[in-house]
Amino acid sequence: MTSYDPAGSSTGTDSRSSSGYRPRSDRSGGPREDGGHRREGGFRRDGGFRREGGFRRDGDGRRPFRGDRRQGGRPNDRRSFDPARRAAIEAFDPAGSAFSGMGVPDRVVKILGVDGIVEPTPVQAAVMPDAIAGRDVLGRARTGSGKTLAFGLPILARLDGARSEPNRPRALIVVPTRELAGQVTTALEPLAEALRLRMVTVYGGAPYDRQIRRLDRGADVVVATPGRLSDLIEKGVCKLDDVEVVALDEADHLCDLGFFPVVDELLAATPAGGQRMLLSATLDGDVDKLVRRHLNAPAKHEIDPDANSVTTMDHHVLVVGPHNKLDVMTELMRANPRSIVFTRTKDGATRLAEDLEDAGVAAVDLHGDLSQRVRERNLDRFKSGRAKVVVATDVAARGIHVDGVGMVVHFDPAGEPKSYLHRSGRTARAGATGAVVTVATPRQVRGLGDLLRRAGVTAKNVDARAVEGPITPTALADAPAMAQERERPRSSGNGSRPNRSGRPYKGGGAGRGRPSGYRRRD
Repeated sequence: MTSYDPAGSSTGTDSRSSSGYRPRSDRSGGPREDGGHRREGGFRRDGGFRREGGFRRDGDGRRPFRGDRRQGGRPNDRRSFDPARRAAIEAFDPAGSAFSGMGVPDRVVKILGVDGIVEPTPVQAAVMPDAIAGRDVLGRARTGSGKTLAFGLPILARLDGARSEPNRPRALIVVPTRELAGQVTTALEPLAEALRLRMVTVYGGAPYDRQIRRLDRGADVVVATPGRLSDLIEKGVCKLDDVEVVALDEADHLCDLGFFPVVDELLAATPAGGQRMLLSATLDGDVDKLVRRHLNAPAKHEIDPDANSVTTMDHHVLVVGPHNKLDVMTELMRANPRSIVFTRTKDGATRLAEDLEDAGVAAVDLHGDLSQRVRERNLDRFKSGRAKVVVATDVAARGIHVDGVGMVVHFDPAGEPKSYLHRSGRTARAGATGAVVTVATPRQVRGLGDLLRRAGVTAKNVDARAVEGPITPTALADAPAMAQERERPRSSGNGSRPNRSGRPYKGGGAGRGRPSGYRRRD
């Protein structure tokens, strides 16, 4: 399968050719001009450091809890003091929450209650009793199932009432991407502040000095990506001697990215007998090695894994002509403005986002060649609704945890079943419904059958020309399924039905026929 190449490169690659790439002077944080990649944990080239403003402290040197931040805001995004919210927190009766009977501190129960969280999700109900009891936990759960609180609340409950020494955290939460690190911090930091626990987030692409200063002040919980955490340990500013509990979130993705040796070393460096919690969508391969090496008789919970949840979504393959894929894609995004789109390459994500913008669809890209500042800005635009579409690569999208995503689109078909399932898991989160659409040319369709079967998914092939009106999930469900290829007559090439953009399909469109000398451009 080939990746997105609107320039029509005959090689099927995604290089920036002179005919297809349009440089933009107003774009920042893009790929390095020398073609290299930014290494997580590297120093800034200019060697400079940015100074960070301090914060007011209370008597014990810790930032006071003000009850003025809701879950869902960005880390360190302070709202003005909200006396009404604080009064609501103080007035909430913990007896009205199921979390009160699960060992969660009342101060945390009150904040959750004001935010409408009074009943645990299935994964929280399964994992939290064992985790709060101090057992090692092995959990298999899909994204959006509430697993951050499933391991986060037991960690905060365990650390409550004590303080960490400078540079000696008592809990580690290790995640694969910077975006996921931010998501975890966003969910847990308001709760930690209520217990006067300090959280520090460390990841590559951000200045070392700021992270080091925060560790110097004392961190109870460190949320980290493996590369930057390893660097800080080597510098001697993060010592693991006092670590009581370690949580690995999305352990399968950590291993997919090649972090198994680093994570294995990190776990081995923490004190023996400490609590370990591992959450993953799959439990095979290197994940199984981590379990066997570092978890002690773990309580195992398999709740709502990805494969089972993805089969409850509506899956479609939207078949388009090789020369009008972008036209149909633009129509699809106009009809479904809360969507995440996947491409195989970083350059493909950048170009597709630019093409959608040119067509009047507010879109942002998200991939590893963007600076951390730009990634955070783009993700914030999508969360706030200023951007309607995110175009992302597989790796970057693992950090997108946003509710209300109605559609996932595979613009470049996934390369393997696991990738298909992880991509598709960005929608239908927390019990919501969602649609998954793979936009494919006839040639790409031929390779999708086996992929979908191995993923345990049944999808309907729909000819884009047969969809009436806007291409919504309902319209796709109502459209007739395409006949098997052997049952469709070969297109005559004369008077063929126009595509959705009003131009005839080149190369036979959704049919089988193509003119002689056809050069593949998909």
